[in-house]
Amino acid sequence: MTSSTLMIQGTTSDAGKSTLVAGLCRLLKRQGYSIAPFKPQNMALNSAVTPDGGEIGRAQAVQAQACGLEAHTDMNPVLLKPNSDTGAQVIIHGKALTEMDAVHYHDYKTTAMAAVLESHQRLSTQYGVIMVEGAGSPAEINLRDKDIANMGFAEAVDCPVIIIADIDKGGVFAHLAGTLALLSASEQDRVQGFVINRFRGDIALLKSGLDWLEDYTKKPVLGVLPYLHGLHLEAEDAINTDSVAIDDRHIKIVVPVLSRISNHTDFDPLRLHPQVDLQFIGPNQSIPPCDLVILPGSKSVRADLDWLQKNHWPDYIQRHLRYGGKLIGICGGFQMLGKMIHDPQGIEGARGSSPALGYLDMQTTLESEKQLHQKTGVIHGTGCTISGYEIHAGISTGPALDTPAVTFEKGIDGAISADNQILGTYLHGLFEQQTACDWLLKWAGLEQPRTEDYFQRREDDLNRLADSIEQHLDIDAIKQLL
Repeated sequence: MTSSTLMIQGTTSDAGKSTLVAGLCRLLKRQGYSIAPFKPQNMALNSAVTPDGGEIGRAQAVQAQACGLEAHTDMNPVLLKPNSDTGAQVIIHGKALTEMDAVHYHDYKTTAMAAVLESHQRLSTQYGVIMVEGAGSPAEINLRDKDIANMGFAEAVDCPVIIIADIDKGGVFAHLAGTLALLSASEQDRVQGFVINRFRGDIALLKSGLDWLEDYTKKPVLGVLPYLHGLHLEAEDAINTDSVAIDDRHIKIVVPVLSRISNHTDFDPLRLHPQVDLQFIGPNQSIPPCDLVILPGSKSVRADLDWLQKNHWPDYIQRHLRYGGKLIGICGGFQMLGKMIHDPQGIEGARGSSPALGYLDMQTTLESEKQLHQKTGVIHGTGCTISGYEIHAGISTGPALDTPAVTFEKGIDGAISADNQILGTYLHGLFEQQTACDWLLKWAGLEQPRTEDYFQRREDDLNRLADSIEQHLDIDAIKQLL
């Protein structure tokens, strides 16, 4: 098969790279192209588990859905999951290999690039088009040496590049012209045009700027995408706090924004739910009364237990439970509900043990082998089906697990407290199925939950995005690049 590769790079993080790749994937798939997404290197704590048992960035899983494909580890061969300000877990081809600080990873990039090119080659033998997403900005001068995420990859595979910028941030012409100016001559030649994202207002007011940009850079503007209100695609990293209008009969949920919060996309179905008032509570913020507290996943559970203490969450949770409130812990949040967390190998930081919140009679030991599974079961004691995915290094043991939250065909998961106020599970994505979300919200106190089909919501928004791209971009010019 002869394959074509096109790369979308951005002037900044959150410029719209993930969104444009997802939209182009859906549009070209609708037009009959055999297409797959690809991101050489991703740095994010939002990840997904693939059917082949690996871990990739969440955005690539959404882009795979846009292509009508199951996610695969080749779609994101290098994933970095930060566990401190200077270090990260390095995941190659879906498997965690080691922990590295930034200096050592820089030296490792040559090895990482080999993994990137191997995955790209495999995809190129299976699909006619590879739609590639860059990372951050190609103009980050300090990261140019041994680059594998942006122009370093584009040069290695000799592919054309489109650069996207977010006008909503301000300074869009400076972003585009400045980014281009900081590239080498060969990299500048590789750039085939610009896309401006999230424009609001009358396009006529922008025309003089577009004309200047094309004249100054000698590069075409391939289109201006409008701001799509209410568009939902799962975020690669930043927490989206946008919400919908709330019904009068609703439930209040609060989630602490842990210092190393992971897979916060778990809460997107709740954030979009018209009967749910979901609030993310950051450091030093007052915690409002609520019906349900959810402790999210964490990349550094013991460090985030300290964070909870410093931000007065244990006292709040104790009072919340005393007045009849409900509590859910997901993955790292589930581990926090036990009595102790042990890290004898220093998997997530310094070796040692930390007392946890003590609500469930169990303890967790962190191990080097990460558990990566997609699973479907039933909420224990009900006929309600629940599906999700596991990404965790810890193994939990103790009497609390004798009353599991979920029963699988082979095995069990999580725990429910004797007073039925506390539920813990290793399953991410537990709110994405209608019946499971309805059951969990009813358990938490919402009398008549009405949960929408979250998968269909993603489908509708991918199609809406593709429609907008088809209307506002020069698709014929983009196809010529392929």
